[in-house]
Amino acid sequence: MATDNPSTTVSAASVEQPPRSVFLILGVTPTGRAFRPSDWADRLAGVMAGFQPPGSGPRSHLQYSPYVLPGLHEGRKCVRVDPAIAEAEPMALPFLLNFARDNDLQLVVHSGDA
Repeated sequence: MATDNPSTTVSAASVEQPPRSVFLILGVTPTGRAFRPSDWADRLAGVMAGFQPPGSGPRSHLQYSPYVLPGLHEGRKCVRVDPAIAEAEPMALPFLLNFARDNDLQLVVHSGDA
């Protein structure tokens, strides 16, 4: 994340409105426990693979969606979420946020979005 837009780590349970910019679902609980199974980020991104931008092509479902990508943040597994996924599927963003809330995960958001 850019240094001119400082980020904040918050509990997903405390987020009332979806962030307006790209955010991360971090694979760690507020108590510091790592989320399991260890491949959770790949699985979650795989579930979202079908939500592609218009014109992505007939085989685009065979790769991760550009809206939801697994990765690492400060050595912790995470999923990068672009809120633009709501344009491809309106229920996708609430699904992702509920996943984070249900599993007591943290979000890394720009300070203005928290």
